[in-house]
Amino acid sequence: MHLLFYNFLKRERMDYFIVNAKVVNEGCVVEAHVSVKNGIIDRIVSLDTPIEVGHATLIDAQGKYLIPGIIDEHVHFREPGMTAKADIWSESRAAIAGGVTSIMEMPNTVPQTTTQALLQDKFDMAAEKSLANYSFYLGATHDNLKEVRATDPAKVCGIKLFMGSSTGNMLVEDKCALETIFREAPCIIAAHCEDEEIIRHNTAHYQAMAANHSVLPTANLHPLVRTAEACYRSSAKAVELADKTGARLHILHISTRRELSLFRNNLTLTEKKITAETCPHYLWFDDNDYNTLGFAIKCNPAIKTADDRQALREAVRSGLIDTIGSDHAPHLSEEKFTRNYFTAKSGFPSVQHTLPMMMQVADETDLTLEKLVQLMCHNPATLYGVDKRGFIREGYHADIVIVDLNDMHQITPEQVEYKCGWTPYIGQNVHTQVTHTFVNGNLVFENGEFHDEYRGERLTFNRN
Repeated sequence: MHLLFYNFLKRERMDYFIVNAKVVNEGCVVEAHVSVKNGIIDRIVSLDTPIEVGHATLIDAQGKYLIPGIIDEHVHFREPGMTAKADIWSESRAAIAGGVTSIMEMPNTVPQTTTQALLQDKFDMAAEKSLANYSFYLGATHDNLKEVRATDPAKVCGIKLFMGSSTGNMLVEDKCALETIFREAPCIIAAHCEDEEIIRHNTAHYQAMAANHSVLPTANLHPLVRTAEACYRSSAKAVELADKTGARLHILHISTRRELSLFRNNLTLTEKKITAETCPHYLWFDDNDYNTLGFAIKCNPAIKTADDRQALREAVRSGLIDTIGSDHAPHLSEEKFTRNYFTAKSGFPSVQHTLPMMMQVADETDLTLEKLVQLMCHNPATLYGVDKRGFIREGYHADIVIVDLNDMHQITPEQVEYKCGWTPYIGQNVHTQVTHTFVNGNLVFENGEFHDEYRGERLTFNRN
């Protein structure tokens, strides 16, 4: 066990009084003071209310915004088994630096998280190492239905289902197995949807073309191999299965205009049984960016056309898209930049930069900060039933973040907290900077410095 964990056990919890903040919460921006006691949001009071700071530490947020801690329901932290790329300790630090106070991590590790015992192993590791609050998905396979059924919906965020192969290849293709998983999963199914038959055909086609030198094996091939049709066909199949079985389905990383036709916008989030996530990279990049960024933005599903990007931006603004997840997926530089298209790994690190990049998207789309908070904080909490997080409410866990929206700077390698040391966002100019991150009332990040003796807590869930 790490020495820092023992320090955490001994550290006395401090109280805080955050004053003069612009509090962004539930569709409003209100100037207020916020008191944090014993890890809980104790009081939210107007600026003209007399306050007594007492023994609390005073933090003046004048000119800055206070938002709920971001809940990122889609990260790959690579532990166990791939810790040369990333680990729970390093990537939770990156998350905290980006204002992400809670993460939900994917099962395509080594070994794959497909049993309750392996799932518990991850929870044990996170209790020792994670600065952020945490939960982990159980991975569904063709033959682990017993493990899926045994999942406790009050203690586990969801079931991850790969209906298209990606890093770790946990593909489930069998029709009967899929229907059984949809019918019997005790909690939300988070699905990666790409049609494998289309991808295999396209891969073979372009491999043959590359072999006879009629095409170069560059990153530009990616949206031609992992096409919009591959996404739509698989997402449509998932929606059909969810409709048939009544399953609660959340389709991850929507990347195309056509897929948006599968979702409804005439229901509240609590009424929806089928929901959608997209990621900052689908809202910021398009296929023209392969010319300059190459394999740095190779990810699954592929980044597609400017028209797809525009449609996704409109869907985020309208509420057709329900959540924003980072799909943080680090790889070593040598796995990304020294190979050809068919061997370069898919995925890239992003959890630290989701908020600043989404603020850049907001500037180009008239998306309000209130709407971003809904997509990145409120909606994940509501959709997954996260207990007492995702909102700034009295009595809730004090997962809160102070943000400066007027700190113009360029993202540089020196600022990157990812263990792999890079991100495709290096060089981007942004104006959003997280100055303070509180997790369970503990100040774990302050003006670029970590207080990493603290640890996050295991998320719990209230589900009907």
